[in-house]
Amino acid sequence: MLVDTAAQLPPFAFHAAPLSRPQRHRLYGSSWHPGCPVSLDQLRWVRLRYVDWNGTARTGTLVVNADAVPTVRTAFTDLYDQRFPIRRMRIVDDYGASDYASIEADNTSAFNCRRATGATRWSQHAYGRAVDVNTIENPYVYAKGTTTHAASRPYLDRADHRKGMAYINGTLVKAFTRSGWGWGGSWPLPTDYQHFSANGT
Repeated sequence: MLVDTAAQLPPFAFHAAPLSRPQRHRLYGSSWHPGCPVSLDQLRWVRLRYVDWNGTARTGTLVVNADAVPTVRTAFTDLYDQRFPIRRMRIVDDYGASDYASIEADNTSAFNCRRATGATRWSQHAYGRAVDVNTIENPYVYAKGTTTHAASRPYLDRADHRKGMAYINGTLVKAFTRSGWGWGGSWPLPTDYQHFSANGT
């Protein structure tokens, strides 16, 4: 008799709190630095439960703006309830605050005080109002239809819906857009399939 192991997962768990002194120290000079458009006081340290690639419940960490907490909670509750797989979830500081390194690790992350790709304006990640999910399966695609991450090349075909992917009317996209956030997968090229943000940019 087959056992439905997914049904045995523990309930969803979510906790958001102001940054502690050690957490502030962890971010300072890494993902956050003087001159960032938000203060450390505006950020929240989030611990939440998600389902990994093997269907196991894991606990991950995100840093988001305080005003993003309700949407993040709602979206990840939906994803957990529907057993949507997430490869891993760690703060970008674990990758030296390198967006490239975090993407290479197929990491789901949020806050990082950096400029938008190919632009001088601040990314929504710099405000803590954006989340990138399953960054290999959902690549940033340049105007020529290319990606800088070799592991993402098989996922340039967005018509082939596979595990962990974001697509129109799919579980991942609905989880965020239901709460009013925008999806980078709806942009004309360059298109950012991993990106969800409060203002859609």
